[in-house]
Amino acid sequence: MPVKSALYVVATPIGNLNDISLRALEILAHVDVIAAEHIQNSRHLLSHHSVSTSGTKLVALHQHNEVTAANKIVAFLTEGKSVALITDAGTPAISDPGSILVQHVRQHGFAVIPVPGANAAICALSAAGMTEPHFLFYGFLPAKSGLRRRELKTLASLPYPIIFYEAPHRIQESLKDMAATLGAQRQLTIARELTKLFETIHVCALGEAIPWMEADTHQQKGEFVLLVSGAAIRDKSEISGQTQNTLKILMHELPLKQAVKLTAEISGEPKKTLYQLALSMKA
Repeated sequence: MPVKSALYVVATPIGNLNDISLRALEILAHVDVIAAEHIQNSRHLLSHHSVSTSGTKLVALHQHNEVTAANKIVAFLTEGKSVALITDAGTPAISDPGSILVQHVRQHGFAVIPVPGANAAICALSAAGMTEPHFLFYGFLPAKSGLRRRELKTLASLPYPIIFYEAPHRIQESLKDMAATLGAQRQLTIARELTKLFETIHVCALGEAIPWMEADTHQQKGEFVLLVSGAAIRDKSEISGQTQNTLKILMHELPLKQAVKLTAEISGEPKKTLYQLALSMKA
């Protein structure tokens, strides 16, 4: 049974309604209040799993009212009620509303209990076949092309895969900006409509994505997860053995960033290059 005066952050399916945990269903069936991004969508999920809401209060919490709704939920918790937070799909607060509420609840001293489940980024990563031990989850890029390209430039030198979310009306423009900024040769995994009827997972070079998408307009629809491979790590043979040894010694004694900075000052090598080398050594 749910704990009184606690907020449960409950993951819900991203497509297939059966991708929900037994624990999540139990919590949703017994809490006093459910805060939902769109109440009608949530009623459909609950009805599908025969979860009755006759004795449960449903309140809307979305990106436009999260602060106001957070105050209401804190009031419910103060009264000793249990609350579950859900969004339309996936894990709350991951490119979805919820982080402001969680912060607000914690500031008032109430417990926040995660109930894990579906997440589009991890779902896509598990099927992409990328072998790197690290990745960066970015989420949604800026909507305007100029800002988007500027942001992509800051990510261009990172040596690990980057995961983006994108909406259908921006997918082609975003892919064009990625190819122009990150390089057309990088590997791209397009994960579209994950766990839904028309799920597609396609791997290609970043520069080949637009022609592939234009060949079938159906591939331009739905919600997208894009996984772009990291920047190629410069061949160690291009960096002198002495510099590599210096970096290795300093990494044993200092934090990675400080070791890279000092090695760059000693050797004259670019910090970005040495940072990539340091990450590969550490991995």
